[in-house]
Amino acid sequence: MAAVSLSVSTVKPLGDRVFVKVSASEEKTAGGLYLPDTAKEKPQVGEVVALGPGKRNDDGSRQELEVKVGDKVLYSKYAGTDVKLGTDEYVLLSEKDILAVVS
Repeated sequence: MAAVSLSVSTVKPLGDRVFVKVSASEEKTAGGLYLPDTAKEKPQVGEVVALGPGKRNDDGSRQELEVKVGDKVLYSKYAGTDVKLGTDEYVLLSEKDILAVVS
């Protein structure tokens, strides 16, 4: 079996899927206490790095996605599939799991 080398440029989401780079989680609380890895919550904000072509409509045409590459998005806490490429963390999720675009 051949080894496959994955990078952000080689990952192309299908359908209405979106590939998001996860933002770093908070290292300390508002009061200044540092959090251990086990106490950190899963981040819900990230930057869109790749998009699928869009969902197919009943007539066979594609429905354009509402987000674009470079958008910062807020997504559901337990949505998508976690992917680690090198030291960076990504999540592959459906567009319906994106709750908002953050400015």
